[in-house]
Amino acid sequence: MENSGTAKCHFQLQPCFDLFQVNGMPVGDMVKPLLGHQNGGSDTSLVPGASNKTIGILGSGDFARSLSMRLVCSGFKVVVGSRNPKRNASLFPSAAEVTFQADAIKKADIIFVAVFREHYTTLCDLSDELSGKILVDVSNNAEINHHKESNAEYLASLFPACTIVKGFNVISAWTLQSGPRDGNKQVFICCDNQEAKHAIGEIAHTLGFTPVDMGALISAREIENIPLRLLPAWKIPVFLAVGLFLCFYTYNFVRQVLHPYIQDKKNKFYKIPVEVVNTTLPCVAYVMLSLVYLPGVLAAAFQLYHCTKYKRFPDWLDQWLQHRKQIGLLSFFCAALHAVYSLCLPMRRSHRYLLLSEAVKQVERKTDAWVEEEVWRMEVYISFGIMALGLLSLLAITSLPSISNSLNWREFSFIQSNLGFVALVISTLHTLTYGWGRAFDESQYKFYLPPTFTLTLLVPCAIILAKLFFHLPCMNERLRRIRNGWERGRYVKFTLPRASEEFSSGESSSIV
Repeated sequence: MENSGTAKCHFQLQPCFDLFQVNGMPVGDMVKPLLGHQNGGSDTSLVPGASNKTIGILGSGDFARSLSMRLVCSGFKVVVGSRNPKRNASLFPSAAEVTFQADAIKKADIIFVAVFREHYTTLCDLSDELSGKILVDVSNNAEINHHKESNAEYLASLFPACTIVKGFNVISAWTLQSGPRDGNKQVFICCDNQEAKHAIGEIAHTLGFTPVDMGALISAREIENIPLRLLPAWKIPVFLAVGLFLCFYTYNFVRQVLHPYIQDKKNKFYKIPVEVVNTTLPCVAYVMLSLVYLPGVLAAAFQLYHCTKYKRFPDWLDQWLQHRKQIGLLSFFCAALHAVYSLCLPMRRSHRYLLLSEAVKQVERKTDAWVEEEVWRMEVYISFGIMALGLLSLLAITSLPSISNSLNWREFSFIQSNLGFVALVISTLHTLTYGWGRAFDESQYKFYLPPTFTLTLLVPCAIILAKLFFHLPCMNERLRRIRNGWERGRYVKFTLPRASEEFSSGESSSIV
C-alpha cells in the first residue's frame, strides 16, 4: 500500500545528531544520480558508503517503490514484502527482491511499514515473524489529530514485541525519487529505543537526508501532524497582507470611484477591477517591505534602552522577527503584480477612449500636450520603480534555501540587510516621485482624505530616519558593544577599578 504522507515539511529545526558515520567515514548528501528506469539495476560496489544491510519494506505503493529505489541506489539490499509478489515485481528495481511478506520479514531486521493505519491489523498474523524486529512507521493521517493516539503508538500496541520507530513520514515519494536537493532534507525520527533510533538515523543519512531526533515515541503525534499543516509560517503574513490590501482598496475605492460619483455624478465604477487594484498593490508592497525592517529598528532600540542583548524580546517582536522572510516575499509578490498591472493599463478599452478624447481636446484647443515637468517626472518615476523591483527580485531569490546555502554569512547579510535597505530607499524615492507636488494640491484631498501615497510614506520614512540615527558613530559604537556582550550593570561591577581611568582618558572600550 502507498504511504499517505506525500506532503513535504517546511520546518527548519536543528538536528540533535548532526552527522552520522557509516563505516567510520562521514556520509554527506547524495550526489549520484538515481535509477533512470523503474527496472534499472545498480552496482552497489560503486556506491560510496555502500552497506551490506538488508532492509525490508512491507507494501507496494508509490512510497514503497520510491523508497526501494532510493535504498538500492545507496547500496542497501532490499527485500519487499507483498501480498501479490508476481504482480508487483515489475514495479520495483531488479536489484530489489520482491517476495511474500512472511519471507521478507525473515530476511531483514529493519522493516519499513509502508501501509495505511487501517491495514495494520492485516499484519497481525505475522506477529511471530515480526517479534524482535525494528518497524519503521512511515504513515500519515488525512486530518490533524484524526485519532486519539498516533499511528506509531497504535502500531506499537499491536506489536509489543517489536521496536517501533516513527520516521520518513515527512518525505514524499517524489523527494525520494528526485533526491534531497529537490525536496526537504530533514527526516524527523522518534523512538523509545536509542539504538534503534540511531540505526534509522544512519539509514536516513546514507540516503542523503538529515535526521532530526524528536525524542521518545510519544512525539510521533506531533511528527504526523507536520505534513498536514498548511503553510504554518505564512498565516500571519498572509492575513497581514490581505488586511492591508482590503484597507487600502477600500480607501482608494472611496477616493477614485465613490467621490466622483457623489460629487460630479460621474460613473467611474469601471476602475474597480484594474485601476483601483493597481493603485492598491504598490501600497501593500511598500508597507510590507517597510515592515520587514521595522522590527530590526525596534530590536535595536530595545537593546539600547536596556543596555544588554541578553534580555529577551517581547513575544510579539520575536514572532515578528521570525516572519520577516515571508513578509518580504509577499512584498515582492505584490510589487510584481503591480508591474504586470501597470504594463496592462494601456490595453484597456477605457484607456483608449480616454486617450482619443484627450487627443480631440488637444486638437480643438490647438495646444501642445507636451509638459516637460511631467515627462521628466514619469521617466524618473518609472526608473526608480524598475530598480526597486530588480532589488526586490534579488532579495526574493537569495532567500531561497538553494541559493542562500551557496552564500556565506557576510554575503547573505549584505544582500538581505544592506541591499534590502537600499531597496526601501529607492521605493521611497519611487513613491515621492509619483506624488511630486500632489501632496500640496487641495484638489487631491477628496472627502478631506489625503492621497494614498502620503499614508504609505509614514512608516518607511520613520525607518529610514531611525536607520540613519543608529548609524551615527556614537550610537553605532554603543550598539556594536552591546551586541558583542557589553552590559551596563556588568561593566560597572567588573571593571570598576579601571572605569575612572578609562573615562578620564576619554576611552570606554572595555568589553565583558
